[in-house]
Formats: sequence, structure tokens, C-alpha cells
Amino acid sequence: MIQLGRLGAWYSMDKLGGPKEIREFVTAVEGLGYDTLWYPESRGFESLSVAGFMLANTTRLKVGSSIASIYARDAYTARRGMLSLHQLYGERFILGLGVSHLPMVEGIRGHRYEKPIPAMRAYLDALNQEAGSEHWPVAIAALGPLMLKLARERTRGALPYNTNPQHTAEAARILGPDKWLAIEQKVTLESDPAKARALGRRELARYMTLDNYRNNFLRIGFTEADLAGGGSDRFIDAMLLWGSIEQVKAGLRAHFAAGATHVAIQPVHPDGDSAARDAILRSLADL
Repeated sequence: MIQLGRLGAWYSMDKLGGPKEIREFVTAVEGLGYDTLWYPESRGFESLSVAGFMLANTTRLKVGSSIASIYARDAYTARRGMLSLHQLYGERFILGLGVSHLPMVEGIRGHRYEKPIPAMRAYLDALNQEAGSEHWPVAIAALGPLMLKLARERTRGALPYNTNPQHTAEAARILGPDKWLAIEQKVTLESDPAKARALGRRELARYMTLDNYRNNFLRIGFTEADLAGGGSDRFIDAMLLWGSIEQVKAGLRAHFAAGATHVAIQPVHPDGDSAARDAILRSLADL
């Protein structure tokens, strides 16, 4: 049964261009000692296919979808894909699932977006149709209390995205001590406030238009004013850790102190600046 280590990296394969860049990146992440590399559902690479490529080019690194949309493949396909990757690559794949967002589901895929909790519950019912499914490394994207409760009841744990230590503490309370709480945290080592916040606003802009995230931002203490005009400094500083290595490490440790069992570091950097990306991961690998 897969055990999840303490520290991971989170990065979109769409930012890497092609096979050569992906191969170089995943071997570098593995070489730095990260336990797991998480990646989102993307427009460029089909989720389970790119997982197979990353697993084929590593030997120890775990690879986790964060997330694979439940509207992208039916539960049977997801189950067979997960189990196939386990058999082929030494049980190093974690199936992270999520309900995605209405514009992606209806606008891009042409499906009908269902109510998140019933949709995820039905998908998990269909997924877990074989003996031993309670031990499968399946986790779900969960922000609100009802989805977190479903994660506790039906999966190995939760994969919160765009959160803060306050949310981490509440998620840990709902999940209990025996579940994964693998949070994503955006970081940059930019120390200039204006430049760091500009990077944060650019990175967060896409999420601030999506209801699932906006509702959670409001639930964890931000206001509509915080979300207006690209985001207040207070909001950006909470969503993106920036500054010196020690300042960033302190912010990451705050998630562990709040109850996270795993923290996945997402490097935020100027477009195409792979040196800045690699410096972030290298500087934080000893956390």
C-alpha cells in the first residue's frame, strides 16, 4: 500500500513543452529527493498518458494527478488506468480526482456539470468495484466541509488547492489523523514585494473567476474586496509565499503545524524562466 511522504512538487506539464523537457524535469525532481510530483489535468497531455511517461523516466518518484477530472474519463477507465500504471511502474501512481469547474466541463468538454458532491460520490461508487479498493491510492480535490467528509469516508485523503493554514487546520479536523492531507502551496523566491505580488496576481487570476475557488476564498476569511481588482495584497500574500528561503520555509511549516501530512510546492516564476523554477525546488528540497 502506497505511503505518502512529507514533501512534493506541483507543476503543470503544459509549461514544459515536450517530451525532452518533461523527462529532464521529472528526473531533476526525483534527484532532489521529492516524494511525489503532482500535475493537473491539462489541454496538452492526457492525464494518465503523461503519468505513464513520467513514471517510465523515473525509478522512485511517485506521480499523482492533481487532479484528473471525473468528466474526462469514466470510472471504469480511471480504475483500469490506475491499476495498469501500478502494475507497469511499481505502484508509484496516485489517482487524484476532482469535479473540475463548469466552464471546463460544459464549455470545453461538452458535458453537463452536475452537483459536485453527488457527482463525486457516484463516481467513487463506480470506481471502487474491485476487491481491495479501500487500499487504493485515491484522493480527491476537497475544499468545503462536505467534500472533505466524502474524502474521509471514501478515499485515502484530500488534495486541497489554493488554501492557507487556516483551511489546512479545518481540513485536518474533518479528515482525522489517519488520512492524507496533501495541500498545494504556491511559492516564489522573489523578495521585491511589487514583483512578487505581480507574479501572484498573474498566477491566481484564472482561479478568481471560478465559483469553487471564490466560495472557498470567502469561506476562509477573505472578502469580495480582497478578490477585486486582481486581489488585495493581503489575499496575494496568503496564497503565494514569497521572500527569502527562510521566510518561505516558515510559511510551508505553518501548513505542517496546522495538520498537513504532505505539502506540494508549486514554483511560481516568470514565463519560461526554468532557472528560477529549479532554484525554488532546489532551495526548498531540504524542508
